[in-house]
Amino acid sequence: MPYGGNDWLAQTMEEILEPGLPICDPHHHLWDRRISRVPYQRYLLDELLNDVSSGHNVRSTVFIEAESMMRDSGAIEMRSVGEVEFVQGAAAASASGIYGDIRAAAGIVGSADLNLGKGVKPVLEALQKASPNRFRGIRHRLTWDPHTNLASTPSAGIRGQMQQEQFRIGAQILADMGMTFEGWLYHHQLLELAELARAVPSLTIILNHIGGLLRIGPYSENDKDTVSQWKEGIAAVAECPNVVIKLGGMGMPIMGFDWHLRE
Repeated sequence: MPYGGNDWLAQTMEEILEPGLPICDPHHHLWDRRISRVPYQRYLLDELLNDVSSGHNVRSTVFIEAESMMRDSGAIEMRSVGEVEFVQGAAAASASGIYGDIRAAAGIVGSADLNLGKGVKPVLEALQKASPNRFRGIRHRLTWDPHTNLASTPSAGIRGQMQQEQFRIGAQILADMGMTFEGWLYHHQLLELAELARAVPSLTIILNHIGGLLRIGPYSENDKDTVSQWKEGIAAVAECPNVVIKLGGMGMPIMGFDWHLRE
């Protein structure tokens, strides 16, 4: 059975801890995909509602960009506005109350290219206009790696973005507009993130997936050094008061725990 779908997940059931604790799920996606590498190709409001009804007291959620329902025409930098428009509709459906008390996508995190520098401002304005009551900021995928088979799109081949002047100009504009920055990167890029945090201290940075610990491929050959490098990066980031971290993503194959190989 391919990993990732609800049938696979249902094979291992765990006791619900603190079922009365109100929860805001801060990281999920919505998509309807037609690509073979994703075993759970459809994950829309119905699927989300099914998951959050599994026993925990999930009261609200935050949608994180996933290149879903992007516009298929128009200026390339503006195509991500389509995703926020799509999620705003799903959030409005949830807010109607006919699906219960949960407020799905109460917060929306979209995407914009900070490498545009000053040119990112009209994109951010368009994203905010698409969801004036829920849009909170953007996620930037920065997962570059010298081993091209590990580099995650769309940032594959783009090294050192956070160190570039135009990127930092864009980051400052993001901060000035009161929006947050979610960073998805790998463990060997954490020192660069700490530099960005110090360069733009007014920017609230949310580090995704415990700092992107890579423990597969060449990184699995010397796991002790890999984890040591990750710890060094996390320590540097922890010194930056404008950075918070999401404790999640440990089930992804890149983390090297191999849970996805379980029968």
